[in-house]
Amino acid sequence: MPTYSEARKTILDHVTPLGVELVKLPAAGGRILAEALVAPWDMPLWDNSAMDGFALRAEDCQGDERLRLAGYLPAGETPTTAVTAGTAVKIMTGAPIPAGANAVVPIEEAEEEDGWVVVPKPVPPRQHIRFRGEDVKAGTEIIPAGTLLRPAAISMLASCGQLLVPLFRLPRVAILATGDELLEVGEPLAPGKIINSNSMALAAAVRETGAEPIILGIARDNRESHLAMMAEGLKADLFITSAGVSSGDRDLVRSVLTELGVTPVFWKIDIKPGRPTAFGTKDGKAVFSLPGNPVSSLVTFEEFVRPALLKMMGHRKLFRPSIKAVLQEEVKKKPGRLHLLRVMVTAENGGYRAQLAGDQNTGILKTMLLANGLALLLADQSLFRAGTEVEVHLLDRSFEMGDE
Repeated sequence: MPTYSEARKTILDHVTPLGVELVKLPAAGGRILAEALVAPWDMPLWDNSAMDGFALRAEDCQGDERLRLAGYLPAGETPTTAVTAGTAVKIMTGAPIPAGANAVVPIEEAEEEDGWVVVPKPVPPRQHIRFRGEDVKAGTEIIPAGTLLRPAAISMLASCGQLLVPLFRLPRVAILATGDELLEVGEPLAPGKIINSNSMALAAAVRETGAEPIILGIARDNRESHLAMMAEGLKADLFITSAGVSSGDRDLVRSVLTELGVTPVFWKIDIKPGRPTAFGTKDGKAVFSLPGNPVSSLVTFEEFVRPALLKMMGHRKLFRPSIKAVLQEEVKKKPGRLHLLRVMVTAENGGYRAQLAGDQNTGILKTMLLANGLALLLADQSLFRAGTEVEVHLLDRSFEMGDE
């Protein structure tokens, strides 16, 4: 049985980024760039004005000077008039600097009158000019492969004329619940039955990563139902089952997956909650069998499935932000197994406090609703007194702890 760290490493060693697809630029935001962007040209492409004003020679403006206006140059047009001694050209922001000019004076710092412009103060050379290539030089790498494309990156891709963007493909993730006791959401309640919340929760978690969830429904507790629905699930890029992975008479998941050609890698992890978590592969595809308990299912998805999905999509940052927080209550546990504690984290005096999100029994789903972090209680310790500092994985971005 692997430890928490061993299980994480083993899983990530078995998954690789998916293939590359070309996506139109407007749909590329939030995706991962598969190939580095190299500048096809200098940016800007020419020396241009950073202000609305007057293009002139700095050497002509040493005090209170009066220069003849030789032309007008709006953005988008090519200069046809050069600036010579004693002249200036009225210029708009973004317009190319005309030949002979080496500075721009903003409109508000000069006075235009009857075809002349008065410049009352000395002008330094190069003032208010954006020079060719000062932003980016042609042939330089601007955005490395593996970058999450945020709006600034989209702007740069557009500036480079990149209409089609090479991105890592988004995984299709099949989700299958198992068990005769399950009802689909919306079906009338009946004695001994429970609603299949896991499929909805896992689909939401998958969608949050950017991947595409495919809800298959419920496999009933017989071999034929498991075979048919699991065969369908194995067509996806990644397959998740929930429940049926322990050692009960009706826990058929492991045996049916093996029958379908899935190679088991491990089927338990030395953690709580989530010990009966299995992982295997078929034809290079990852297969996760998560516990049926809703809390355990969500916790194991967070810590094991989510990083695998992010790696498949080409992300470089695979894990949630991690902080150190001070426990506010005493916690006892049996030694020998790492515990993942559902906690509410708050910032205080430059540090962080971690308070229990409620009863840590895995049947208490409300704790996952309240928790914004998972505290890692080390396997070899049994007593964690109030005031102990522990590692916490943040489940949301409340504290802006960095990009994922």
